[in-house]
Amino acid sequence: MTVADHAPTRSPVPPLAARARSVGGSPVRDILAVTARPEVINFAGGLPAPELFDAAGIAAAYRAVLAEVPQRALQYSTTEGEPVLRAALAARTSARGLPTGAEDLLITTGSQQALSLLATALLEPGDTVLVENPCYLAALQAFGFAGARVVAVPGDEHGVDPEALEDLVVRERPKLLYTVPTFQNPTGRTLPAERRAAVAAVAARRGLWIVEDDPYGELRYEGERVPWIASHPGAEDRTVLLGSFSKVMAPGMRLGWLRAPGELLRACAVAKQAADLHTPTVNQLAAARYLADNDLDAHVTRVAGVYGERRDAMLAGLAGALPEGSVWNRPEGGMFLWARLPEPYDTTALLPQVVRHDVAYVPGAPFYAGDPDRTTLRLCFVTQTPEEIGEGLRRLGEGLSPTRSARSADR
Repeated sequence: MTVADHAPTRSPVPPLAARARSVGGSPVRDILAVTARPEVINFAGGLPAPELFDAAGIAAAYRAVLAEVPQRALQYSTTEGEPVLRAALAARTSARGLPTGAEDLLITTGSQQALSLLATALLEPGDTVLVENPCYLAALQAFGFAGARVVAVPGDEHGVDPEALEDLVVRERPKLLYTVPTFQNPTGRTLPAERRAAVAAVAARRGLWIVEDDPYGELRYEGERVPWIASHPGAEDRTVLLGSFSKVMAPGMRLGWLRAPGELLRACAVAKQAADLHTPTVNQLAAARYLADNDLDAHVTRVAGVYGERRDAMLAGLAGALPEGSVWNRPEGGMFLWARLPEPYDTTALLPQVVRHDVAYVPGAPFYAGDPDRTTLRLCFVTQTPEEIGEGLRRLGEGLSPTRSARSADR
């Protein structure tokens, strides 16, 4: 008798959950993996410039916390977050025109986790979610995993159209509207103040949650700050405001937060307990110490000055890089610029050809909940220096030109 005669009968393991089978990965992450070669000038990612991190200040904050309160820093913490950090964030939020107490905030492991927690707390499979058109890609993933039906709200170069929003709310009876109203990802556009007030009024009149995501709002290069939707009358009891240190301090710390009405905040805290118990204590205490010992606003002002120069460098070179007939926007801040090429350009189909020229962008199609505009693309302008941006745009122009691309392939 052989060993094989004793081998048990093998049946397939049970399948993955339907949501895991139906929701794909992030095309942005896939592109970053493909273009990780150091010679590639990568306009695809949404990465802040690492040379601008206040590494010395952050390191000093960690050293102080580990030297002075090591037992606390290395111990479990409360799900809601460290009180000292919640208090500091409440003060910053209040100073920007939205009265906030520490008890109004939940610390999250990046603001991306906040989206997952909100989806868990608010959405049943089949519920409808309204989003901008186009929309932040990872939000589409979070709502897709929750089994939501995602519907795009019509808009224009300024963002969501409040009248179209109200029509959809009446027709679709959605649970929430998700929006990045300031320096939106992927388009870089900013929703004007009068539309923010109108969106708040629709939510109050029709019964709707608003999830207002604001990871980029402090990165303003020109113009005046626009108040949060959450600060408008009618939005007080139905708006969730999300924030993050990823773009102004360091993304590796994975620190975000959500501000929400009490019942929803408590539901998100329970969902977080099931996800990760709490955000790392040492990171929270280091961030709080950094805020106490340093002027974060001054640091952000310095970073914004550099990013503004990089935006200008990209704007100056686009006409020579993109095909005749292309159009693009001029964002007042943030990290992204949105371009539309003339028909029949397809930026998804063109990407492999462009990457052969050691430059990359993100095609616009994945950012659409409905029918995509395949002529669009997103460019991140903050990660490279003006000189690298100029060289990257030269390569982009070569990659997008059939004549030049064919000539390069012959070499």
